[in-house]
Amino acid sequence: MIGEVSIGGVFVPTILLLAIAALVLTAVVTRLLSAFGAYRFVAYRPLVDLAIFFLILGLLSLLTGPSL
Repeated sequence: MIGEVSIGGVFVPTILLLAIAALVLTAVVTRLLSAFGAYRFVAYRPLVDLAIFFLILGLLSLLTGPSL
């Protein structure tokens, strides 16, 4: 993962692009979880949604990072 990406001459931090992608994927995952009724087993849904966002963001940053 490099530091910045140039979009139309404007340098955008890579983590911002990853966060936007993670937000979209989180919306998809939360819709799937609610469709399958998995939120019945959760006490506080917003906290679970936040945790899912950070898990997806971490996974995306690991996948786009430098290979070991």
